[in-house]
Amino acid sequence: MAPSTASAARMRYYTDTASATISSEASPHRLISMLYDGVLERLAIARSSISRGDVGAKLKAINGAIQIVEHLRVVLDHDAGGSLAERLDALYDYCLRRMTLANAKNDPDILAEVSKLIVTIKSGWDAIDPMQR
Repeated sequence: MAPSTASAARMRYYTDTASATISSEASPHRLISMLYDGVLERLAIARSSISRGDVGAKLKAINGAIQIVEHLRVVLDHDAGGSLAERLDALYDYCLRRMTLANAKNDPDILAEVSKLIVTIKSGWDAIDPMQR
């Protein structure tokens, strides 16, 4: 049974409010980790959407993942990050190109490749969490 419009609106409000609260309380380091989680979630949705033949959901999920990776790329601090920022920039560019190709070809394997790359980046990022020291 599909939720009513009012019920769906309440759920969206709750989700948006919860996300805003978490974002306002999270450290900058945690926010980046959350962005990686968002990419991974959207890639998983896109992969399952391809297997179900749900083009609309696939497009929405891939576009969301692309937007997050573009944001991660824009906020790179090239001055402080030096060669690491340059390598991340190149890796983000590669991920963006692969997601675009996966979208065009309806290829979940390409999305799985991007997911593995993001998991690797995220695990490295999480390992340097200053709050854990």
